[in-house]
Amino acid sequence: MATVNKNLSDYDKNTVPNAKDFRFGIVVSEWNDTITEGLYNGALAALLENEVPPHHIIRWNVPGSFELIYGSKKMLQTQNVDAVIAIGCVIQGQTKHFDFVCEGVTQGIKDLNVQTDIPVIFCVLTDDNIQQSIDRSGGIHGNKGTEAAIAAIKMAYIRQQASLTHPIDNQHLLSSGALRIENLPLQIEE
Repeated sequence: MATVNKNLSDYDKNTVPNAKDFRFGIVVSEWNDTITEGLYNGALAALLENEVPPHHIIRWNVPGSFELIYGSKKMLQTQNVDAVIAIGCVIQGQTKHFDFVCEGVTQGIKDLNVQTDIPVIFCVLTDDNIQQSIDRSGGIHGNKGTEAAIAAIKMAYIRQQASLTHPIDNQHLLSSGALRIENLPLQIEE
């Protein structure tokens, strides 16, 4: 598993752009709510730690993971956000329902990213059992919600920079492959 040797909550704050002016939507599935609340708490803590004002964070609940697509779409259309985090948890059962939900949610979130200009971050656990989900929602592997929030900040920043008339010139690739972004004042050349 990808998370066996990685703590999902670990990140270098120096690689995270300033997020104080961004607005974030978080759409949370009520299904497997013990897990999704843990993921939400990790995402919320990371956003607040990176200076996102509480009033710039909008939370909507939806009944299940499949409904994350519609909830995220409506969040994009109505809430003037810079990124959306879709939080859900699907646990393998005895039927093919798991496969259909996982495939549908994955494709639906992908489609939103292709069809709109606002990033939607996939924070849906698709685990074999409840223990794996616990381990990734604040347990021994950290919190996938934290990782999703940092991805949302970085993607909101990329979206912002891409809308300007000059290329990003204050980023550096670190030896680990991570992106370090220096928060320099932006200068637009005309």
